Amino acid sequence: MVEQNKAATQSESVAEYEAERSRILDLRRAIEKHDRLYYVEDAPEIDDAEYDALMRELRALEEKHPELADPASPTQRVSGQPKAGFRTVQHQVPLLSLDNAFDAEELRAFDRRVRRGLGALGAPSPYIVELKIDGLTVALTYRNGVLTEAATRGDGLTGEDITANIRTLRSIPLRINSHIPLLIVRGEVYMPKEEFAALNREREETGQPLFANPRNAAAGSLRQLDPKVTASRPLKAFFYDILVAEGSELAVPDIQSQRLEFLAELGLPVNRDYRVCANIEEVIDSCAYWAEQRHKLSYDIDGLVIKLQSIAGRVELGHTAKAPRANIAYKFPAVQEETQVLDIEVNVGRTGAITPLAILRPVVVAGSTISRVALHNEDYIKEKDIRIGDWVLIHKAGDVIPEVVRVLTEKRTGAERQFMMPKNCPVCAQPVFRAEGEAVLRCVNESCIARLRERLIHFASRDAMDIDGLGPAIIGQLVDAQLIKDPADLYQITVEDLLKLERFALKSAQNLVAAIQKSKEAGLDRVIYALGIRHVGKGAARVLAQYFRSMERLQQASEAELQTVPEVGAIMADSICSFFGQAQNQQLIAKLAAAGVNLQMPEADLRPADGGPLPLNGKTLVVTGTLTGFSRSEAEEAIRRAGGKATSSVSKKTDFVVAGAEAGSKLDKAKELGIRILNEAEFVQLLQNKGSVE
Repeated sequence: MVEQNKAATQSESVAEYEAERSRILDLRRAIEKHDRLYYVEDAPEIDDAEYDALMRELRALEEKHPELADPASPTQRVSGQPKAGFRTVQHQVPLLSLDNAFDAEELRAFDRRVRRGLGALGAPSPYIVELKIDGLTVALTYRNGVLTEAATRGDGLTGEDITANIRTLRSIPLRINSHIPLLIVRGEVYMPKEEFAALNREREETGQPLFANPRNAAAGSLRQLDPKVTASRPLKAFFYDILVAEGSELAVPDIQSQRLEFLAELGLPVNRDYRVCANIEEVIDSCAYWAEQRHKLSYDIDGLVIKLQSIAGRVELGHTAKAPRANIAYKFPAVQEETQVLDIEVNVGRTGAITPLAILRPVVVAGSTISRVALHNEDYIKEKDIRIGDWVLIHKAGDVIPEVVRVLTEKRTGAERQFMMPKNCPVCAQPVFRAEGEAVLRCVNESCIARLRERLIHFASRDAMDIDGLGPAIIGQLVDAQLIKDPADLYQITVEDLLKLERFALKSAQNLVAAIQKSKEAGLDRVIYALGIRHVGKGAARVLAQYFRSMERLQQASEAELQTVPEVGAIMADSICSFFGQAQNQQLIAKLAAAGVNLQMPEADLRPADGGPLPLNGKTLVVTGTLTGFSRSEAEEAIRRAGGKATSSVSKKTDFVVAGAEAGSKLDKAKELGIRILNEAEFVQLLQNKGSVE
């Protein structure tokens, strides 16, 4: 009977294991599908909550079965640690640049060269016209269908290894729909216009340097030494070329338009706004069309790429030292317009930053009317020598943000006036201050009405507390009526209060109060971001929330502890400590808590069924090396949730060292001190109450 029970138990265990292994595979496929629908096709089938539930289930099963780890699993997208530098990659096939054409005649000359080279001067050549995405060129290597390497173009012969960063882009599959032994594809990583503008607004609010354009932002985001920074940036990609395809019976098409469809079938994002042209005159028509329509795209392009449709024809024509003979880039003329600076005003932001703003004679640039442009700071105005009354040349940086290119000094009459930054805040009349090393003047009066308005606008914004219906106009009314003096006062607003204001009916007042109350559950990361702490953007707020789990713990953190958190450097740590050290901010957080705003991350219930202590209660652990199922921050978060303390250095007080691949000096020190060392499977067992902590 005992043997029969044992056999039955073993049979059940095997069946359970197989069921969970199968579920892991199903979850991975489902999440990969939903990533593609959301990030590539813009056609999501499930909401964020359902997606998060799938990801949590997969993470839990992978933690339970570390032996089933897969580097292509969706849970492994952000698992790398910051690097000291990028490894150099030798490209198997050179990534050539393109020759340029700037008008129709140069395109016709290109066509004649192509037809002459093919011995077909008397017959037209079919071309394909593709959008020239203004981003950063990358080459991705898939081996047996799994992404194994990603590199920048570099000088065309060698680039930088950015594999860990590319893995964070959800629009790029970690596994393609083919087991082709070797596939190397070329594409472009870019940042959409709206996301670029939002990122720059966030950087300006937190005192960080602005990106010049979307391409600059994409390149800067991809070349981060910490993959988590890349993961926080809104990057996407398009792929358009196959550099190498080896060792497969899968037929790679010999026509470029068919190759694009082939890439799409593999699961790679492809730009569908291409056009097949029977001859060069159709190409010229297509160039004229996109010169007018490009401003309507959600991403930036700086031209078009004209390619011979036939891949065999391209091979026959060959290439020069730097460019293929069968392809050429058509570059759009820059859209710049002249206008006059009628006046220069200043705005006061939520952090007190006083930003000069040029009031322009309205002018249409790239499809929209521009009547004002930010001048950033005093140094910017002096550098460009911008004066009231000047005629200036303006354009849209990245086709998005209006910017002064230069002053047309030849048009000066002598009537122009120098602009001087104010000595006092234009709203509250308190003195302004410029900190050493900063270019920005600031109003330091925390009670300044202008600062309060901007602070409330930020607090209610979509990326912060996301209070639907609470826009600048209503905030202005609430401030003017002295109904709110800080963000926490919003939660005391009643329907009766709103009905006393202009343009409020009963239904709209009820809707706004409901939206304000709903925001109490926005989440700790959104609350941290909504507080408007200088240098703390959305990505950093998310990391801080995941690391500290509660506002109380974040408030108590020292600068040294803050700097152990990914994305937090000395400047940000100082800013966070300074913020929480101010009495009015402490009072604000206390008021938010009293109003019922959720200031904690949900904790997983890891207690044993008998109600005993958490599995790592009172224990101190250090994580070192690379784990397969956790990033460093995820492992440390799991330790804290299990009641333990995660530290960064090994000492006699350390109870366990969790050692992954390539563990170094911390592992050596643990052995020297006789500290118990755990592999990843043993660590998971402890988290699940299945191992001994003694």
